[in-house]
Amino acid sequence: MPVDCVAFCRALSDETRQKILQMLREREMCVSEIVDAFAMSQPTISHHLAVLKNTGLVSDRKEGKQVYYSLDRCCLSDCCNDLMDKFRASPRECH
Repeated sequence: MPVDCVAFCRALSDETRQKILQMLREREMCVSEIVDAFAMSQPTISHHLAVLKNTGLVSDRKEGKQVYYSLDRCCLSDCCNDLMDKFRASPRECH
């Protein structure tokens, strides 16, 4: 699936979402664990998670009543590579 660079940059433009991604880099977490790490309401954190999920940066799975989120490292890598490809200078431009 092609990467939407604008949505990717928008998702990363928020400091809270950046911190969530850093937390998920370490391990999969349920929503309540993520909420506990911030001084924000559960609906606010859920909104941030939805933005990250819609961009493809995180994936979720349900276990009973809990929803667990994890970082989609492949998507993150693909998004970064696609963004770099769009703006990478040619060797001639760098000299």
